[in-house]
Amino acid sequence: MRIGQGFDVHRFADPAEGRPLVLMGCAVPHDRGLAGHSDADVMLHALMDALLGAAGLGDIGQHFPDTDPAYKGADSARLLERVMADLGQRGWRVVNADVCLIGERPKLAPHREAMRRRIAPILGLAPEDLNVKATTTEKLGFTGRGEGLAAQAVVLIDRG
Repeated sequence: MRIGQGFDVHRFADPAEGRPLVLMGCAVPHDRGLAGHSDADVMLHALMDALLGAAGLGDIGQHFPDTDPAYKGADSARLLERVMADLGQRGWRVVNADVCLIGERPKLAPHREAMRRRIAPILGLAPEDLNVKATTTEKLGFTGRGEGLAAQAVVLIDRG
């Protein structure tokens, strides 16, 4: 068994860009999306880094570089499918995952179950084996000022 952890940060995009906010593969109503080369799904980026780290396969920047135009606007859930295929080819399976959004808003609670239902099957998990949560920084730092969002993820994998 191996444990992996991941962390990611994205700033909010200018509202004029009209980017949607995508978290855990779901569009979340909000006045601003996140800036990034792909869809900027900060939660899935942290999750992919945790998975890749646990398997000793580097990080998402190595697998999906932001300098590659092929990943411009990419759906991070599709990238997660590719990460899972890489892990599966090496005999790894996910036991459980815990993903935490860090920011003052949007509130995650109304979207938590949809996120679990969207992402758990990609991980090969039952929804109860994927925990999705959020916390604030009590208005401290860049997340507290509403400049962006951060996410952390922890996973357990084993060779089935």
